[in-house]
Amino acid sequence: MRIDVQRHFSKCITCLQAKSRVMPHGLYTPLLIASSLWVDISMDFVLGLPRTQRGFDSIFVVVDRFSKMAHFIPCHKVDDASYITKLFFKEVVRLHGLPKTIVSDRDAKFLSHFWKVLQEKLGTKLVYFTTCHPQTDGKIKVVNRSLSTLLRVILKGNKKTWDDCLPHIEFSYNRVVHKTNSLSPFEVVYGFNPLTPLDLLPLPNTTYLLHKE
Repeated sequence: MRIDVQRHFSKCITCLQAKSRVMPHGLYTPLLIASSLWVDISMDFVLGLPRTQRGFDSIFVVVDRFSKMAHFIPCHKVDDASYITKLFFKEVVRLHGLPKTIVSDRDAKFLSHFWKVLQEKLGTKLVYFTTCHPQTDGKIKVVNRSLSTLLRVILKGNKKTWDDCLPHIEFSYNRVVHKTNSLSPFEVVYGFNPLTPLDLLPLPNTTYLLHKE
């Protein structure tokens, strides 16, 4: 009887529509492996953050799928597609040029007519993944989890100023070595890891210390 009940509910349209997760319609198609720096990128938003003194409550996340380098750009949930496009050119294109492929979810900002026309003019291909298959673009989700972990630490004492900490979070993320290639995003893109204040501290004079002992 239990098997009959399970079979019935597994095919019930009303039940499937009411569930938060529906059965996937076949296998998802993974994205092609990126072959060059900042040619294939992913974009997403981190929403629901405490509003800062400057009014920011969201983060625009842009990730290079080849190097895993990321940019974390503070923004507002109400920002429209036109403003997000300006941010994209200001914070990403000026540093890395235009990508050939942009992967994103089906956020209204990315689905807008303005954004589609702009990318058609530039020759960039837009690829969308659905909420049923977020694993299609696993890289951006991994970055978002890392960002969320760092934000939780920062937010404990900086709920109104987390946007001031965001450049330091981005620097820290891009300096961390990844297990997949034993390199940091900085090393993949620039060939070296930038120095930190600790690297600039003078080393102790071991000869002097030995004589002192």
